[in-house]
Amino acid sequence: MNYRKIKGTRDILPEEFKQREFIYRKARDLFESFGFLPIITPVFEMTELFVRSIGEASDIVQKEMYTFSDRSGRSLTLRPEGTAPVVRAYLENNLKDWRNPAKLYYILPMYRYERPQKGRLREFWQIGVEVFGAPGPDVDSEIIFLMVEFFKRLGLSNFVTEINTIGCRECRPVYLKALKGYIAGHIDRFCENCRQRYLTNPLRVFDCKQESCNLLLDEAPLITDHVCDKCRMHFEGVKSYLDKLSINFTVNKRLVRGLDYYEKTTFEVKSPLLGAQSAIGGGGRYDPLIEECGGSPTHGLGFAIGVERLLLQLEEEKLLPEVKTGIDVYIVSYKGFQDKAFEIANMLRLAGFKTEFDYLGRSMKTQFRQADKLEAKIALIIAPEEDAKGAVRLRNMASGEEELVKVEDLLQKIKKKII
Repeated sequence: MNYRKIKGTRDILPEEFKQREFIYRKARDLFESFGFLPIITPVFEMTELFVRSIGEASDIVQKEMYTFSDRSGRSLTLRPEGTAPVVRAYLENNLKDWRNPAKLYYILPMYRYERPQKGRLREFWQIGVEVFGAPGPDVDSEIIFLMVEFFKRLGLSNFVTEINTIGCRECRPVYLKALKGYIAGHIDRFCENCRQRYLTNPLRVFDCKQESCNLLLDEAPLITDHVCDKCRMHFEGVKSYLDKLSINFTVNKRLVRGLDYYEKTTFEVKSPLLGAQSAIGGGGRYDPLIEECGGSPTHGLGFAIGVERLLLQLEEEKLLPEVKTGIDVYIVSYKGFQDKAFEIANMLRLAGFKTEFDYLGRSMKTQFRQADKLEAKIALIIAPEEDAKGAVRLRNMASGEEELVKVEDLLQKIKKKII
């Protein structure tokens, strides 16, 4: 039977794994300099957590979640996004008593049943941060700055930063009434998805990718014209702090983001190089979410970055690091000296040198070919004449130069040659 990976998933082979590790190291170093600490949440949670936090009418809940019943009959869902599980962990583990504000980051796989396409998979990875307990616009601008700085440290330059405010629970109902009134007047000209969104969450029509709907929305009322004074002052504060941080941004008055829990500040970083799937990262403020998940009123905000799209962007800008998978030493042993090769190989490995030797009893000629294939820097040759002198022969694989080295001097000699 031919087993193949499930549609929408992919194997991460060694070269890409190392490229991802390069990205993750940059993220960890930068985030921790801003006071963020790592968290890992379970790959599945109670389904109700996502229904309540993301929104029952959202596309994720309606169409995209991997939901199943366990042996106890509980409804469980594979993690489709990172914020709700971190909120759950924040509440369950009383992290408010640990630090206030609490600042956490994660690098985790997510799962959504979507139509696979470039930059969008059913199993995908996200890098995200969450902040709990900070109410001011300074924190909003700080995490936008953090995301932009992360992209800059990776070398990216071809991206734009868009921000908006989508109001709060007090002022948004006024806007939704105006928006629904506008959509109702043109309902027959909107696509089927937008007509459904009109009934369940009209703000989501701004997520539509169909050009005909976007043209209709050009004349729709703007949420920025309906926000309350408190939300307006908060947004002005965000812009002011971004100016202080010298962050170039554009106010996109139609930016709403795709999850129902956002309010006030929303933002995205987009790349013109990625086509329709242009957002490589985004986030916003979600002050009501922690209370909705059973906690006391607590301010919250965060962002998430799609790793697969980030890799595409780095590839487009030719910024992916060159991955070296070569080894330090390959031990070429004469017939009958495999035990000696085994002993020396593991001594070198414990000393930190990437070392391989022949397990298959192949000829020395074939072993040298294997050393070339593995891009070994040094071939360590064990043969009767050298062994009788308590020595081995080292060959520089690039120059072909050789020298005889006593076994007791081996570690020091290899260290000098490789470092």
